[in-house]
Amino acid sequence: MAAKILANLIVMGSGILARAVVQAYRQALANASKSGVAQETLQNAARRASKVMTEQEARQILGVSEESAWEEIMKKYDVLFERNAKNGSFYLQSKVHKAKECLEAAHQGKGEGTPS
Repeated sequence: MAAKILANLIVMGSGILARAVVQAYRQALANASKSGVAQETLQNAARRASKVMTEQEARQILGVSEESAWEEIMKKYDVLFERNAKNGSFYLQSKVHKAKECLEAAHQGKGEGTPS
């Protein structure tokens, strides 16, 4: 008899608790939409996801100017990539590689021939 009462209390209590959690979640969503927190969070997430290296940033990483020939860019890339492969950091090596890819796309987009 006591076990049946205890089981009923547990089932009823968990049902009440589940409804309270759902109601609190709905209220939190309503409060967030009123204050603009939800939109700001979505915008920040979109900004982080779409962060692409600019051509200017790529040129700064490789240390080249806008007038630099593709051969000079590749020489700088090779030096920096190999230097970081031997005793540098993987992070810097990946930044150098991304910079080369960015400038390669820019050169192809400008119709300056296919970089090789």
